[in-house]
Amino acid sequence: MAVRTIDVRERVMARNDEFAALVRARLQAAAVPTFNLVSSPGAGKTLLLERTLADLGRELAIAVITGDVQTQNDADRLARHTDRLVQAVVTNGACHLDARQILTALDAVDLEATDLLFIENVGNLVCPANWDLGEDAKIVLFSVTEGEDKPVKYPKMFREARIAVLTKLDLLPHVPFHLERAVGFARQVNPGLRILSTSALEPEGLTEWYGFLREQARRTVLR
Repeated sequence: MAVRTIDVRERVMARNDEFAALVRARLQAAAVPTFNLVSSPGAGKTLLLERTLADLGRELAIAVITGDVQTQNDADRLARHTDRLVQAVVTNGACHLDARQILTALDAVDLEATDLLFIENVGNLVCPANWDLGEDAKIVLFSVTEGEDKPVKYPKMFREARIAVLTKLDLLPHVPFHLERAVGFARQVNPGLRILSTSALEPEGLTEWYGFLREQARRTVLR
């Protein structure tokens, strides 16, 4: 008897790409730069967004869609720093967000009154690398507590990203992390990767990050 194989994953990914195209069309029509924040759990995505909303919220109209496996804790944290709605997507165990979820979440976002949109993905460096959410760019965070070889351990994510944000640099004196090696590994995987250094706990620790966001808010598409 003949055997017929159905590639379910391929069909699911193709359907996701269709939703991603719809998301991208809506965002481009509204000229809203959109960034998909990805990282390991605990790398500092939520704290980075908390500081960003607190410090730039009056200057830039920032919208956030945040994903979590079981709770809306991150969304609740972010909501304390903005008057705008923070859209929480609970994946109920799934290790990533998908484009259909983002398309649905956009219904509650006033894109005409938005300068920047952040999608805070589930903490995972494997699954989210494969899923297009309709964003302009993936921004991958990795902290100095994770080890400088993170880019070569998870190369697909670092190849897919256009920006890498090194976080928790205030801890450098206390951990065996070599900044130059980390940058070297990242560029080995993705020579065109733009790298920003941050510390969300230092008063001036987000200067590079804020400069990048102001730059992007003046553009409709990431160059």
